[in-house]
Amino acid sequence: MYQLGLIGYPIQHSLSPWIHHRLLDNAGLEGNYRLFEISPEEDFAEKIQELKSKEIKGFNVTVPYKQKIIPYLDGLDSTAEEMHAVNTVIHKNGKWYGYNTDGIGYLRSLEHAYPDFFNDLKNKVLILGAGGAARALFYALSQKGFVNIDIANRTLKKAEDIAQLGNNNSNTNVFTIEKANECLHNYDLIIQTTSVGMKSFGLKPIVTIERLKKDVIVSDIVYQPIVTKFLQDAEEHGARLLFGHTMLLYQAQYAFEIWTNKRIDLKDMENELLAILEGR
Repeated sequence: MYQLGLIGYPIQHSLSPWIHHRLLDNAGLEGNYRLFEISPEEDFAEKIQELKSKEIKGFNVTVPYKQKIIPYLDGLDSTAEEMHAVNTVIHKNGKWYGYNTDGIGYLRSLEHAYPDFFNDLKNKVLILGAGGAARALFYALSQKGFVNIDIANRTLKKAEDIAQLGNNNSNTNVFTIEKANECLHNYDLIIQTTSVGMKSFGLKPIVTIERLKKDVIVSDIVYQPIVTKFLQDAEEHGARLLFGHTMLLYQAQYAFEIWTNKRIDLKDMENELLAILEGR
């Protein structure tokens, strides 16, 4: 019986319970996935101790606790260590270990949708933004062997920090969003990782898409709305699109794999999640 869950705040509208209950069903496993909301006013150490005292196999971690959880763990995998952020915890042999599944989740979603992109590790990638998601994606792409990954951000220092991650063998250029506007036509994959485009942040895209390379893949990790203004503009200019909800699914698939040692086919879950997000 797998007892799983999620910590964070606020999380009452999280899609994780639906995703992981479907994964449990698809795996033919008995289990439950619960929300353990911890408000900032509560004693975090006390709440984590309570969680550890339960018969729980593992839990996911979301904002604002991806860094705060680290001192309460017995070890980190190499990715979580590089990210300085944990989104998945497993209880194993009496100890608690932290992982970060965001980057691998993104790679899996990309490979599922566009396997041809992985045929050439010299494909040029542009990441827009330099927050936690950008960090995870840059690290995963560079670990996979892609050698041309650029980062554009309003604050260059943050982008420069990401460019130093891990054993980075990529040819990374760091520049402003304004500069990115001028050279979008150079890239084979453009990834929007900022909160621009989320419902609460309005619909104005971070860059103006006009000239794009033929067959470019344009990706937005935002999944509310599904089709951001950024993706809408890209589609009008002939781009292939990668939607944010697929990253959500595949990072959950990898977390589930960590807990159960089973890689579960997502089957129709992509379309089912899309229907939920669209209110169908």
